[in-house]
Amino acid sequence: MEWYLKVLRNYAGFEGRARRTEFWVFLLFNLIFSALIMLLDRIMWTYSFIGGLYSLFVLIPTLAVTFRRLHDINKSGFYILLFLIPVIGQIWLLILFLKEGDAGDNQYGSDPKAVQSV
Repeated sequence: MEWYLKVLRNYAGFEGRARRTEFWVFLLFNLIFSALIMLLDRIMWTYSFIGGLYSLFVLIPTLAVTFRRLHDINKSGFYILLFLIPVIGQIWLLILFLKEGDAGDNQYGSDPKAVQSV
């Protein structure tokens, strides 16, 4: 839960780097909350109104953590546009997200693993 809150606290931070753990835990909690909100929408008959509000609430933090995750592997955040290429681009992007971050500093900042272990 701490990783999820960390992303929300740094909601508009597109600079720097994000570890794989930060990225994937945020996405996992986001998926869980979205499923619960979808269930709540069905129970309350709100026609996805609450889900839509939640999606708007997490849109910028999701983009920001995605950019920072790409920065961790020394790629521009605009690699997110690979998602627009059907199948191949999405698989390529998934592989990039699964790749371990660069050890040491890169052009986007210092190694988040090294900063945390100190």
